[in-house]
Amino acid sequence: MASGSDADESLRETKIDGQQVYQGHFLDVRRDRIRLPDGAEAAREYIVHPGAVMIVPILDDGRLVIERQWRYPLARAMLEFPAGKLEVGENPWHCAIRELSEETGYRATEWARAGILHNAIAYSSEGIEIWFARGLVVGERHLDAGEFLEVRSASAEELDTLCGSGEITDAKTLVGLLWLQRWRAGSWPLVWQAAP
Repeated sequence: MASGSDADESLRETKIDGQQVYQGHFLDVRRDRIRLPDGAEAAREYIVHPGAVMIVPILDDGRLVIERQWRYPLARAMLEFPAGKLEVGENPWHCAIRELSEETGYRATEWARAGILHNAIAYSSEGIEIWFARGLVVGERHLDAGEFLEVRSASAEELDTLCGSGEITDAKTLVGLLWLQRWRAGSWPLVWQAAP
């Protein structure tokens, strides 16, 4: 299957002009006028996002650290792997270390970067880097102001059942579990490094 700039020319959309529609504390919403591959014009509305990380924390017994927190847009508590937004100029690995510690209290002695997930490609530039952490040592949490969450643990099999039943629907958690299963099966390699 062809990919890359030459193969993309028949699909490329080109920005003519654009404007920022809304700038909030978290959201940066844009509306661009674009030229389609056939020369016609159209509009694209999207969210500019600085990126984020998600961590799949593996306890010594093989269980996984997960969080349960309220997600206001869905009006429900969600089970998910720890995650957080990159600060301006922040190294993603350092962000993963920071978020794991702040949200769960755990520090990891080994880390592996799996890849990147683009969870909302039709309307957001957000990329979520997937990190794995093991050799966990529990410590004190430091939640952000206004952040409330429960830290739990579950086996991969328990999480798989919750995904299959529709209890877990968070895209990053679904992808993290898939990556874990593929790594454990020997299909998707991870390169582990000592914590910095």
